[in-house]
Amino acid sequence: MRIAVSSDTDEPVARQLVDELRRRGHTVVPFGALGAGDDRADWAWSAGAAARAVAEGGADHAVVCCWTGTGASIAANKVPGVRAALCADAPTADGARRWNDANALALSLRTLSGPVLQEILDAWFAGAPSQDQEDRDNVAHLRALEGGPS
Repeated sequence: MRIAVSSDTDEPVARQLVDELRRRGHTVVPFGALGAGDDRADWAWSAGAAARAVAEGGADHAVVCCWTGTGASIAANKVPGVRAALCADAPTADGARRWNDANALALSLRTLSGPVLQEILDAWFAGAPSQDQEDRDNVAHLRALEGGPS
């Protein structure tokens, strides 16, 4: 799977995220402070770029990071077709994938530890969108809210 990853700072946990995604066999497409330096590292720019990669089909999912995770989540959610979820634990990541069909994971560099990162990624990649009609209707309504086809 191709995963767009952004961070506004080159923190050890952000590098651990990239290494762990690669260890799991994913292709990482880096943005911001993790990239080649040709794009702006600030959270709004880097998270937006990672989210656009998902929306445009260049990545299957995104993981967007900033100090709190909040700004990266907000920026990613401004991109039509992207449903970013700020997840601080595995149950939240599981629910985001299941009930919200989230395609972007937002993480806080401030609060994230290595073991919690592993648990969140396990839940994220094990999760799948619910086939329950109510859940599907909610995700369709999100598309309608952004002006797309429901």
